[in-house]
Amino acid sequence: MKRLFLVTLLGLLPLVASAATFQERQAIANATTPEKKGQAIVKIADDRDNGWQDSEAQMLMILRNRRGDESRRMVRVRTMEVAGDGDKGLSIFDTPPDVKGTIVLTWSHALSPDHQWIYLPALKRVKRISSRNKSGQFMGSEFAYEDIASQEVNKYTYKYLGDDFYNGMECYVVERYPAYRYSGYTRQQVWFDKEHFNPQKIVFFDRKDYLLKTLIFNGYRQYLGKYWRADEMEMQNHQTHKSTTLKWGEYTFGNGLTNRDFTKNALKRIR
Repeated sequence: MKRLFLVTLLGLLPLVASAATFQERQAIANATTPEKKGQAIVKIADDRDNGWQDSEAQMLMILRNRRGDESRRMVRVRTMEVAGDGDKGLSIFDTPPDVKGTIVLTWSHALSPDHQWIYLPALKRVKRISSRNKSGQFMGSEFAYEDIASQEVNKYTYKYLGDDFYNGMECYVVERYPAYRYSGYTRQQVWFDKEHFNPQKIVFFDRKDYLLKTLIFNGYRQYLGKYWRADEMEMQNHQTHKSTTLKWGEYTFGNGLTNRDFTKNALKRIR
């Protein structure tokens, strides 16, 4: 399920614009336990988001403190699919001046810890982000570093919790449990709409199993007649009362990005 990513940041999506196919409905109906049903739902969502190769997009990041004061950042996001593994991604900060030129590189992995680096232009230095620090804030936002990596199916185990009616849509509710021991979360609950299997809402619980954050997806649009992306993602931190909004636009696909564009050495060349 590569949708979060910025997540992936980036997220995020399906192969066709129709409701569930007969084979998809059968896969869910034939699941004999809540765990198998949860896995089947997530696998369908992931399968519907394969084949876009690479993408570029513009992102406006709006940070709000508990008083509602805002700060804004413009970010270019580049993402590339990797066959048999997690996606690779770049987040390139263009404004404001205090973060201009900062770049975060993510190599997501399906079965092993993600690799992430940050380029700090003031120091002209590439710094490795510790694999034990994925719960840290991504550039001061309410998204964690682990949130911006692609959400591969094998990163979690799953359990179907039931059906729900959310924002005018029938949804499956699936709970997922991070396989990574240093995750900042004990569990997450995801609402997938039954028509396109897009994530509509994710609720995050911290390491003590307290409610931590809620992520809402708004304004899905279809690209290339196949893939869906949300125009807006709203992350609300219930413990700090801070929030971050990501506004997405100017998507392009099939830009010819290669592994050479996602190396540590490439970070110093990007402008």
